[in-house]
Amino acid sequence: MIKIKKRKFLLLPGDGIGPEVIAEVRKILEWMNKTKSISEYGYNFQVKFIVCLITDKLFLEQIIDILDEKYLGNEAFHWIVKEIKEYYGKYKTTITMDTFKVKVGELDSEMLQQNVKDTLREAWKYVEAADLEYVKDKALDFHKTQVLKDAIVRSAQILERDGDVEEIKLLVDDAMKAGTERNLGHDYKVDFEERYSETARVTTPTPWDIINELMQGGLGAVELGVVVAPAGIGKSWVLSGMGAYAISQGKNVVHYTLELNEAYVGLRYDSIFSGVEGQNLMYHKDEVLEKVEKVEGDLTIKYYPTRSCTVNTLSAHIKKATSFGAEVDMILVDYADIMRDVGKSTEMRHQLGNIYEDLRGLAGEMQIPIWTASQANRSALDEDVIDASKVAESYAKVMTADFVISVSRKIEDKIANTGRFHVIKNRFGPDGLTYPAKINTNIGKIEIFESNSVQGKGVQHSINNRDNQVKNMLSARYEDLMSE
Repeated sequence: MIKIKKRKFLLLPGDGIGPEVIAEVRKILEWMNKTKSISEYGYNFQVKFIVCLITDKLFLEQIIDILDEKYLGNEAFHWIVKEIKEYYGKYKTTITMDTFKVKVGELDSEMLQQNVKDTLREAWKYVEAADLEYVKDKALDFHKTQVLKDAIVRSAQILERDGDVEEIKLLVDDAMKAGTERNLGHDYKVDFEERYSETARVTTPTPWDIINELMQGGLGAVELGVVVAPAGIGKSWVLSGMGAYAISQGKNVVHYTLELNEAYVGLRYDSIFSGVEGQNLMYHKDEVLEKVEKVEGDLTIKYYPTRSCTVNTLSAHIKKATSFGAEVDMILVDYADIMRDVGKSTEMRHQLGNIYEDLRGLAGEMQIPIWTASQANRSALDEDVIDASKVAESYAKVMTADFVISVSRKIEDKIANTGRFHVIKNRFGPDGLTYPAKINTNIGKIEIFESNSVQGKGVQHSINNRDNQVKNMLSARYEDLMSE
């Protein structure tokens, strides 16, 4: 029998971020002390764990959602568990030893082949072991321990990289909660009435009735919406307009800004609520304050420097806010393209795909709708309508999101305070529709109209007139140059 020596740890908080980091380390050590040692889940335990996965379908069904081969001790274990998962995914039952024999024979590596055979032979010895029920009972603890080990390693990497304590706290908190989820999902027959209740899909509306109708009320509590536009077109104003409307309806909004500072974003909201242009706000402070004080909901504006913020950072911030009693009804991220991916991919398209997937995952985890913005490519500047082909870098953004809308504004649109909104993707109804709009970025006033409405026709007429004016201006300038 291997004896495990007891160890005593001295925790020295130091200065700077030391106290916060040590607090997270203490959580891990206390849990490990309470649950004996990590060595409890060594080779013999893992072999018996594999036996349970192969021989007990019910056990496999219960643990399949959290089953991750990377948490087992060697390459042979990894391969075996991966095959178990793939077989269950296809046939919804446990894999047979005959199937294993065929699969092992297909392996290219002779060393891995031999190791897998040896592991399976070892496992077969324990098919009738007396402690298999104990192994099943301890499976969740095993999973939790492995997640904690992974969190320790990743925390060390974060400390070495940038010392983001909030990200470390999130890793540790998630590790401590690993395997505690007991919600088995929506029972199709039992929960029939629930699907038809008013709370089946809780939505937060946008400022525009046309868009709300398309989305069946607005963006849902677990959904991701994206506003696509080239630089300088006004996508940040669109997000702020959504935030302003939400808090005017009594909702609580968190607005993350990765470009503009917090005060500047606050001034934009002041303009939206008061109708006073930004350069004149200082001269109308009392009037603005009167409007702001009447707003029913709360707004929190949080700045993170470009490329410093991950989805984990946002998650940690929201969890911290809610732990202090704050309620969050909607999240705005301006904008996701300049966030940092926590993955290892070096390709921008993969990094962006990961970020958007993680953002939607955050919406689902927090049960909060998330709106963000995305850059369109350079060619979109000259387009009357921006479609999916003009989304910059990664089409995964469109695939991941629930609702995607673009904003296009050519030079003549900017002069006329006009533009077009185009529905690129709509998980809740029709897409491919385009709507004329009035867009005044001096005060953040945006109006969207039906194309055939009086207002919509008026907007198009305004665009056409301004187009002629621009042409006349350029023609006159050309004549002046030729005459010099």
